[in-house]
Amino acid sequence: MRSSFLANRFLANRALDLAVVLFGVSVLTFLMIRLIPGDAVAIMLGANTEVTPDRVAALRSRIGLDQPVVLQYFSWLGGVLTGDLGVSLWTRRPVSEEITGHMWPTIQLTMLALIVGAGLSLPLGVLMARLRGKAWDTALRVGSVAGLTIPSFWLGIMMILALTTLAPDWQLLGYVPFSEDPLGNIAKLLLPAVALALPILANLSRLVRSAMLDALQQDYVRTARAKGLPERRILYRHALRNALIPFVTSAGIMTGYLLGGAIVVEQVFAIPGLGRLILGAIAERNYPLVQATILVVTFAFVLVNFVVDLLYVLIDPRVRL
Repeated sequence: MRSSFLANRFLANRALDLAVVLFGVSVLTFLMIRLIPGDAVAIMLGANTEVTPDRVAALRSRIGLDQPVVLQYFSWLGGVLTGDLGVSLWTRRPVSEEITGHMWPTIQLTMLALIVGAGLSLPLGVLMARLRGKAWDTALRVGSVAGLTIPSFWLGIMMILALTTLAPDWQLLGYVPFSEDPLGNIAKLLLPAVALALPILANLSRLVRSAMLDALQQDYVRTARAKGLPERRILYRHALRNALIPFVTSAGIMTGYLLGGAIVVEQVFAIPGLGRLILGAIAERNYPLVQATILVVTFAFVLVNFVVDLLYVLIDPRVRL
């Protein structure tokens, strides 16, 4: 009974934190967009040869920019809470449709990079812990430091230059929907995913190594060895389980950074994801689209951290106490 109450209180506190963070982000995003130099109305009418004050006022009234900022915010927030993210100022299409049309490439790229980075970091970190003090451990640690210092976009550019020289017929840029060509989809996203995953792989592998070395010095590991358990079982069944909490924490946080990094890498590899959508919307001062896109990306980041909190409980129930 008490365990169930603690679990419910833990979930309620995390859900409240999520709501507070999203509210704060919505306020900051709404205000920051309006501090960007330039006027959406002036930009929209810039191509018109007859820009008059009456037309400016009419357009400003039509898109709601003639109201006080506070009223604009609460009007927008009310729409968001009811599922209405607004209408694009340029295409007049619902913002939700614009985001949906560009989100899947970004989600695919982020998930593939997370699978590559997190998936390889676990065995690599365990290997580094087993080889502690040896030449291979030193080489792997130097390589991980180098991986942390290489920007993903630069690595992507170097990959493109190298492969266009070695395989000029290979089409590296662009995007193919998974539903049309599954293999082509993976082939297009593999290089940007590797470029995006390298810093994550370097960071997480070092973290796993440190956590494993700490776990291997604990009493329960000494007891397991005294019982004659195989070293492989001690590493993966006992030590690695206790090293997973810092790993899960960092992997969850880095998922948010992967979303941000994916926006830049998408530009390098000409992937039509949220990066292209956000940059285009900022250049056009498309307030509803920029606000909604940033809010969606932030919600994804906060939701990932919420899921990470739930994983804490599964890994170590003492976390909710």
